[in-house]
Amino acid sequence: MNTLGINYYKPLNCPANPASNLNRLSPIGDLLLRGWVAYAFWISGLLKLRNWDSTLYLFEYEYAVPFLPPEIAALMATAIELCGTVLLAVGLFGRGAAVLLFLFNIVAVISYPELGAAGIEQHKVWGVMLMVCALHGPGKCSIDAWLKQGCFAAAD
Repeated sequence: MNTLGINYYKPLNCPANPASNLNRLSPIGDLLLRGWVAYAFWISGLLKLRNWDSTLYLFEYEYAVPFLPPEIAALMATAIELCGTVLLAVGLFGRGAAVLLFLFNIVAVISYPELGAAGIEQHKVWGVMLMVCALHGPGKCSIDAWLKQGCFAAAD
């Protein structure tokens, strides 16, 4: 400090903890993460639904889904990709939806041995994203958070 009482070493208008600004953006990051991975699975589910004959063919001759008949496996995969992604994207039962899609992602990699290196890397990225969603939860920009705030606020 000098004789005028001005501290030259402290920036003006800067919060004491710069991480607090990042913390305020965390819900947006959670929403973007959920939306990004949900979009990938949503598109896959739509493709399965739009080309059902091709989907049945793939599940019968290409994908080696264990323990299930091809028709049931195709129906379950399409339902998981369409319903699970909606739940994940809006953050309703967010952790459960993330775990469901995480396990589905593992089954998809195991069931399709001809996936290739680029496909495996993409599934790894999706797996990490889904793991973060499952461990961290859907965040404040979610229906889960809204329900928790509305339903359980009176109980506190």
